[in-house]
Amino acid sequence: MAKVYANRIHIREREVNRPRLRGSADNEPVNSPRTFLVTGGNTGIGRATAIALAADGGRVYIACRSAAAGEAAVAAIKAASGSDAAWLLPLDLASLASVRSCAESLLQRDEPLHVLVNNAGVGGQPGVTADGFEMHFGTNHLGHFALTQLLLERLRASGPGARIVNVASRSHYDAPGIDFDALRRRGSFTGLREYAVSKLCNVLFTQELARRVDPADVSAYAVHPGVVASDIFRRVPWPVRPIIKRRMLTTEQGAKTSVYCALSPAVAGESGLYYDNCRVTEPSKVATPELAGLLWKHSAEWTGLG
Repeated sequence: MAKVYANRIHIREREVNRPRLRGSADNEPVNSPRTFLVTGGNTGIGRATAIALAADGGRVYIACRSAAAGEAAVAAIKAASGSDAAWLLPLDLASLASVRSCAESLLQRDEPLHVLVNNAGVGGQPGVTADGFEMHFGTNHLGHFALTQLLLERLRASGPGARIVNVASRSHYDAPGIDFDALRRRGSFTGLREYAVSKLCNVLFTQELARRVDPADVSAYAVHPGVVASDIFRRVPWPVRPIIKRRMLTTEQGAKTSVYCALSPAVAGESGLYYDNCRVTEPSKVATPELAGLLWKHSAEWTGLG
């Protein structure tokens, strides 16, 4: 009983000492709109997620590489959601300098961030990032790792109950593990093997976040959106692409689990779990605490964060 009581005191002290932001959860009205950031919110699942969050009354930032595509997406999100509370932030996840710039742009706005949806990704795109990492790993995991670390204190300050939603994939089951040496060189012709590894990294990152961050402050969720007819595999070679895109879900269907984990009271306080079709699902047996810790160690070293 004494231990439980001490923990309650510790949590209460942390809440009292949490930095207060203008409009943050500590001093805003109960019905004040929440603020969301959705990476890759200009297209596909990301845009469908942003529309649903804006329609629910949220203030939504989308982050993407192309200013023209981003501005067009903001206009489409406003029209589809009936809300004017949508804005664009420039972000290229394949460049850690761009990730830092995006985070700084949001932090300078001096407003809360209640939910970060790490949605953007690439598939079937051989190559390396601006910082020399295999493209899928560098974009799908490492860029999001850096962005999350840079925004984590703002998420904590905007809580309690802030959330991080990492869009993973069922393909993480196909990854036999992580060859850390391979993460520093160009991948295979189709990129499918590397894509599976990057999605395993999304699951591992979510699990390690849950071990390192108090869920009373920030909860983390990994989600499988389903096999969706989005733009993520647009660079897969033509002979393979039609096979991949058969019998796919719509982007609206694909956004369902991301929106569920971003908004639902049913998952409040849960952290580190993997969701498929809005249900907790057992992840790959390869997703061990030991591998998650090793991935965090490398990611922190490579980004200078964490």
